[in-house]
Amino acid sequence: MAEGRDVQWVEVTEGQVGQRVDNFLLTRMKGAPRALIYRIVRKGEVRVNKKRVKADTRLALGDMVRIPPLRLTPREAVREVSDNLRNLLAGSVLLEGRDWLVINKPSGLAVHGGSGVKIGLIEALRQVREDLDFLELVHRLDRDTSGCLLLAKSRPALLALNASLKERQMDKQYLALVAGRWPARRDFVSVRLDRYELANGERRVRVDTAGKVARTRFAVREAFEKATLVEAEPVTGRTHQIRVHAAHAGHPLLGDDKYGSRESQRLSASLGLSRLFLHAAALTFPEPSSGRPVKIRAPLPGDLEAVLDRARRSR
Repeated sequence: MAEGRDVQWVEVTEGQVGQRVDNFLLTRMKGAPRALIYRIVRKGEVRVNKKRVKADTRLALGDMVRIPPLRLTPREAVREVSDNLRNLLAGSVLLEGRDWLVINKPSGLAVHGGSGVKIGLIEALRQVREDLDFLELVHRLDRDTSGCLLLAKSRPALLALNASLKERQMDKQYLALVAGRWPARRDFVSVRLDRYELANGERRVRVDTAGKVARTRFAVREAFEKATLVEAEPVTGRTHQIRVHAAHAGHPLLGDDKYGSRESQRLSASLGLSRLFLHAAALTFPEPSSGRPVKIRAPLPGDLEAVLDRARRSR
């Protein structure tokens, strides 16, 4: 294979061992969308030790990865991080360890790009944190949800944290404002959830006996005249779980344009709420290298505090 001057051969270091080829390339090829990464791998433009590979091929120490020159059209390119977003993310790190960090994710920012989203939190952070060779999401938050989001800075940390998540050694606590008076005696919602897509491709979740088991623990934090501030702790980790469980219980989250009711939408408007009232307030996980428990809290954003103040005045 004749090599142009712009072709790079990059050696896999210890911190990149076990990483998938597509994720390795996303870190190295700033601004490249995932669809383009898949295309150049499929066409054989990316090689490992001079051999063709698949996007999910795992890298080993000392592997030599061929990275072709990248020329993106404006339509293809992942958007550059704006100064405002760069400053916002730099100031949103709640706590950082040797091989992990926790971000206070702002509402309205998707965790990753795609489906019309030019840049997500993970793509933006990879541009902001150029000092890191590895950065991956450990879990996800809905676009409109704010609060604690955990990321791994090394492959071993990602595997350890994923194992903690799977073995339910990671605790997540959310604050949600729901419509109506949540009964103090109802501390669990346990119904099966099934994912489906609308005609336009939008992802939704519904209660369905054929779905997967899902369980959420709820506790009343503060009661208002027409709403309740609850603490929600997902025992399982299904898509939109808290939102669908609350709606199924007859108390949809305020500001929820997917699973809310007309009544909850009117109440949201009366309280001046313009976003989903769901905040990942606390996260506890075992530190990957030492196993010691790490507990992190994210303060409730000012716009949500203002909604609570208006709810209190209406009592």
